[in-house]
Amino acid sequence: MRHNKRATIVAIPAKNEADRIGPSLSALALQTRKPDAVLLLLNNCTDNTAAIARTLSARLPYRLQLRTITFPPSVANAGNARRLAMECAAGLAGGDGVLMTTDADAVVAPDWVERNLLAIAAGANVVCGRVMVDAIEAARIPLHLHADDALECELTAVLDRIAARLDPDPADPWPRHTEAAGASLAVTVTAFRHVGGIPAMASGEDRAFIQALARLDARIRHDPTVAVTVSCRTEGRAEGGMADTIRRRIIRQDEFTDASLEPTADAYRRIDFRRRIRLAWRERWAGYPPPVDLAVDLGIPDAEFRAMLNRRFFGTAWANIEASSPFLARRRVRFTELPGQIAYARQLLAEQAVSDAVGS
Repeated sequence: MRHNKRATIVAIPAKNEADRIGPSLSALALQTRKPDAVLLLLNNCTDNTAAIARTLSARLPYRLQLRTITFPPSVANAGNARRLAMECAAGLAGGDGVLMTTDADAVVAPDWVERNLLAIAAGANVVCGRVMVDAIEAARIPLHLHADDALECELTAVLDRIAARLDPDPADPWPRHTEAAGASLAVTVTAFRHVGGIPAMASGEDRAFIQALARLDARIRHDPTVAVTVSCRTEGRAEGGMADTIRRRIIRQDEFTDASLEPTADAYRRIDFRRRIRLAWRERWAGYPPPVDLAVDLGIPDAEFRAMLNRRFFGTAWANIEASSPFLARRRVRFTELPGQIAYARQLLAEQAVSDAVGS
């Protein structure tokens, strides 16, 4: 380990990745700032992933640790694999260390480790990176999938731009993105321990982990300069993952877009409520009573709203209020609705820009 520096450990869960593990480990060897160690968790492997990794280890400029486990069928999933890999890595990193995780089919950018550490040095507790698909493999996917993805990404980006203007987050300034994928996460061991590590769930553990951190007001940075490239294969290792989505959408377009998207009007309402509640929460801790009209607007009884607002962390207060307000119930967006939703979102963004210019 480096002396007088935070230990940096990368955790990679791998299941039958003999074709991919070489490029993944080699990309970490080419970093502008090398990790102290990489922990490769071989879970339920039946191929020669382990043998390939061991052969490479002698030539790597970092310490490669291999851990092997066979999960019973009932818990053999991607979520538990990442949970254990990160827990093992935390043990190596120590209390003031930094954990990073990526996928066994991912190739991180040459400055991936360095840029994650720079974001943490700037004050972030956790860093979410951008995930791009391999260009050669992406060319084999039908064009209609790329078109659908482009529309989803466009609506997501415009809504996030509105959020950055209306309810700015000092820890996550523009430019930023909205991804929270296990293919590129970095977190301090302190923050990791604070939320009990990766949630025990079969899939979606990455988003749930970030949500848990947000509830405790962790400083979450969605850094657009932190990048990894992943495969876009149709035969994946994780049930419910990207490969399943691609394979399903090749056959037939899904009715609904990603669950994180919602209609523009709903998203704008959510952003504005979050802004108003953030202000009320700050005033509450300054000794001022919360505005009665806010509870009415949310459709939550005043006493219940006051109790929710009286939480140590804004993230916890917001999560409870968001789950309780009938006006913040989530609706999905159909793919057929995307062009109209994008047009409305762009209109709102333009109006907001004019309002900001007038106000200045």
